[in-house]
Amino acid sequence: MPFMLQSQTKNPSFSGGLLGAQVVQVLELVNYQTSAIANREVVKTTTGSVTILAFDEGQSLKEHTAPFDALVQMLEGEAEISIAGIPQRLHGGEMILVPAREPHALKAISRFKMILTKFRSEARDNQPLNTTR
Repeated sequence: MPFMLQSQTKNPSFSGGLLGAQVVQVLELVNYQTSAIANREVVKTTTGSVTILAFDEGQSLKEHTAPFDALVQMLEGEAEISIAGIPQRLHGGEMILVPAREPHALKAISRFKMILTKFRSEARDNQPLNTTR
């Protein structure tokens, strides 16, 4: 199927960007579209962005690289993500880190929604974050 990326029409009560201290229903921020990939960018800064995406079944992104690290958080559905030629299946509730400059591709096994968080990082060794203080 051909790749189509379509931004969602903005809801008048939601500007597209997140406002501080505002609760939103993530799954309602972007709707599935037949034979397409829909997206809504909710945060954008000079060091990264957060985008909600909805892939229809069978849609895919061809192998490419990006200058940002990317955290893919699956909200629902199932996808196959290949990083450096190694395919992995992800389901709702799971996440994976795609390191900057690594070739990667994505395919919708079923309809799925995800949060894509892209960020610049000086620490490129992919060590787990220290969450203790």
